[in-house]
Amino acid sequence: MRTQTAIGEQSVSLAAAAVRLAQRIFETLSSERVLLVGAGEMIELCATHFAAQAPKSITVANRTLEKGQALAQRFNGQAMRLADLPNELGRFDIIVSSTASSLPIIGLGMVERAMRQRRHRPMFMVDLAVPRDIEAEVARFDDVYLYTLDDLGRFAAAAAATRQGAVAEAEAIIDSQVQQFMHWVDTRGAVPLIQDLHQRGESIRQSELERAMRMLAKGEDPAKVLDALSIGLTNKFMHGPTQLLNQGPEEARDRLAELLPHLYKSAR
Repeated sequence: MRTQTAIGEQSVSLAAAAVRLAQRIFETLSSERVLLVGAGEMIELCATHFAAQAPKSITVANRTLEKGQALAQRFNGQAMRLADLPNELGRFDIIVSSTASSLPIIGLGMVERAMRQRRHRPMFMVDLAVPRDIEAEVARFDDVYLYTLDDLGRFAAAAAATRQGAVAEAEAIIDSQVQQFMHWVDTRGAVPLIQDLHQRGESIRQSELERAMRMLAKGEDPAKVLDALSIGLTNKFMHGPTQLLNQGPEEARDRLAELLPHLYKSAR
């Protein structure tokens, strides 16, 4: 389904949506440094999704260093104190913040200094906090791509709608494949009968071939031998159906009469 439809191309969860949006900014996340601000459940989920992309580094900034270290270690990352954020922000390409702070912890001035340090290399920022962790004015910078919880919600909703359309396509593919599989299962029941038919045909072929070889060994005309071989094969293959048509029960004769046009189609 993922190969033939778009069912796996859209991200629905907020954390997955954040990764998808970051991939629109950066060609690959393997060269980018990720900063996760906070250490709650949402940040933990984001860490899981970003770590799956194998970024250059993952750092967790938290008020309590020990809690940040515990989360960072799970993803082979590092931890830093939230108080060090003003001096360190410029080192990171991707910032995802979700804390319980009642006031923004990343302000316009902090981001402005960071952008000067980065020489205006792009910075992707996601604010998942309520109330917001990142001042809205930060979005004014040309090289800062700031997304909020509402932005990700709309992105995820649009992705869910697209995926729903792919579901119908996937279900149609499944129905078709199930029908093909069930037909294959049904035909498997005829395998022993087909094998027996081939064995009977091979036995007839061998018998007539041996008779033809004996005739050739006696020096008989090869043309007459081939003619006798073809007549012998035809008579033996036709013997069963002919006998059934002449002497079989009426129901069997009628059924065979229906099948004969399918059994003996022209080979030309």
